[in-house]
Amino acid sequence: MNEVQTARQRLDRLLEATQEIGRIGGWDIDIVSGDVFWTSGVYHLLEIAPQEYTPTRQSTRQFFTPETLTVIEASFQDVINQPETHDYEIEMITAKGRHIWVHSLGHTTWEAGRPIRRTATVQDITERRQARQALREAENRWKLALESAGDGVWDWNVATGEQFFSPRLLEMYGFHEGEIDTNSDAVDALVHPDDLDLMRQDLQAHFDQRTPSYQNEHRVQCKDGSWKWVLSRGMVISRDADGKPLRMIGTHTDISARKKSEELIWQQAHFDVLTGLPNRRMLRARLEQDIEKCKRNNQQLACLFIDLDHFKEVNDTLGHDVGDKLLVDVARRIKDSVRACDTVARMGGDEFIVVLSELNATSDTERILQKLLDVLSSVFQLGLEKVFVSASIGVTIYPFDADNVEDLFKNADQALYVAKGGGRNRFSFFTPALQEAVQRRLRLTSDMHAAVALQQFYLVFQPIVDLASGAVRKAEALIRWQHPQRGLINPADFIAVAEANGLIIDIGEWVLQRALEQVQKWRATLDANFQISVNKSPVQFQSATGHRSWLERLQAMDLPGEALVVEITEGLLLDSNANVASKLLDLSAAGIKVSLDDFGTGYSSLAYLQKFDIDFLKIDQSFVRHLSSSRTDLALCKAIIAMSHELGLQVIAEGIETPAQRDLLLAAGCDYGQGYLFSRPLAADQFEAFWQQRGVSCDFQI
Repeated sequence: MNEVQTARQRLDRLLEATQEIGRIGGWDIDIVSGDVFWTSGVYHLLEIAPQEYTPTRQSTRQFFTPETLTVIEASFQDVINQPETHDYEIEMITAKGRHIWVHSLGHTTWEAGRPIRRTATVQDITERRQARQALREAENRWKLALESAGDGVWDWNVATGEQFFSPRLLEMYGFHEGEIDTNSDAVDALVHPDDLDLMRQDLQAHFDQRTPSYQNEHRVQCKDGSWKWVLSRGMVISRDADGKPLRMIGTHTDISARKKSEELIWQQAHFDVLTGLPNRRMLRARLEQDIEKCKRNNQQLACLFIDLDHFKEVNDTLGHDVGDKLLVDVARRIKDSVRACDTVARMGGDEFIVVLSELNATSDTERILQKLLDVLSSVFQLGLEKVFVSASIGVTIYPFDADNVEDLFKNADQALYVAKGGGRNRFSFFTPALQEAVQRRLRLTSDMHAAVALQQFYLVFQPIVDLASGAVRKAEALIRWQHPQRGLINPADFIAVAEANGLIIDIGEWVLQRALEQVQKWRATLDANFQISVNKSPVQFQSATGHRSWLERLQAMDLPGEALVVEITEGLLLDSNANVASKLLDLSAAGIKVSLDDFGTGYSSLAYLQKFDIDFLKIDQSFVRHLSSSRTDLALCKAIIAMSHELGLQVIAEGIETPAQRDLLLAAGCDYGQGYLFSRPLAADQFEAFWQQRGVSCDFQI
């Protein structure tokens, strides 16, 4: 055997091995003669040996399905196009009856409009075809399962940009098949512009394999123009050799209802339900943003704390519905009075905060402040009711007063405290002096906690004189505080603080006990009908505890109710709480007298005097201080006295310092007087000495 033959045999063996490994073969057909030549690979594919069968064009038809024969015959009869090549997948039947799929790729020679020869390769692709079919079936089952769960399915050929949409997905947006352009750019055009960038970022992150899957929430425009929130999820299922995505499958889930619920929850968490204004949480976030902006731009901002004056009276007298309407209208007026860049928030109740941002001068603030005072003091027409209120405003400026949210809030609150104390319907700017005052109040509160236990409080008693006879059978008990370091502290400096921190309840109980002990002694030693007046704070009066103890203590000490007069302020009578009326009735039933203090300085109303059992009315010293026959104050005092007597009340005038004042009040019919003309407040032993100087009965003329 020569070398050529050896090489030839070697090539034949390699060809056979190659065909067997690749499951491939070749054939050549002489269409004119009908002769067919097969390589060994074809025999192997068709599971038959060359010794068993010699192929001819006619006999090979047994290896093709009817559908395959139709495809082949059609290619031979296409005399118009005369295709020189073919490339198709066809189904064949082996000699053992097994169906296989092959990929046929070949060339056809034509002469005079007739095919005369065809040469082709055939490769067994049955496994590949089955795998592809299995994948397709799996995808169909997956898509069916997703659609059954209510999701819409999309299938994206990333390379071409074409997308397939399932019927459920189209239905989700109100479209029918063919109404949406399946090009990816056209699909993106349906995404809300505000959501598009993030959607593309999330998609690219998955394309770059930085995330195992794609997930994004965005809005899609429906056929009717409305927007629907969807959760889009997907995964790349095939990539090229370089890792670039070729195909991606995913779903759309309608999450509009969830988004609406989330929006409602967020709205309720950040905005006031009644007025729609930002609440404290939202205000804090906005104020922090405004502070940062002011830092960058070297600008100022003002924080305004607004509190309505007399809102409680409106709420109590006209009802909460009217009160709510008032708050809504107040919120609207405040918003209309400031700029779009400013923030208006409701802190609760009748308290509002305004943040005036991007200020260049405090003059801008003062102009807006005056505008706010004007609009809030104008009449409010609430249905059939005309309501008048006003506002007190505390103001602090960033960065001069503070550079953080908490300190701005604290400063504005302190400034508001001053505005309300100054008479209301005004604004007050924060100053360092206010901070010092706050520190003093804090120290005062701290010291007050120990004052009762350390016996730093004591009582003094100011005589109340019968103007007609000069008799003294009454006295007002007044508290004093002797501080070991600060000396004598004025009640005006600590009573309001005690009311604010609640200590007034304990202090009031202590005052009552000492006053009852004193009147018990004086009814035994000075006058059997002696009477002590004790001030009772609205805070103390409205407390759920302690009221009963007043009545119980009188009984325990065997004192009649007439031994005690409870002095209250007009503000207490404005409280529509049924508890207030009930407690006043309890006092009256026990024989305890009630005196209305500082009449004429508050929200005076004859209706309140008629509604409640009041025994004494005290004319405030501001009417008495400058009393003369030529002043309006005398006319006012006469009117108060005449009115009180018509209602069955006795009148006590405070602050009498001169005989002329006493004589004018006596001539006007005033019943009792109290003031320095008669005596300053006295310690118990001094009061007894005062009594002894004027005789046992204490009936005297001054």
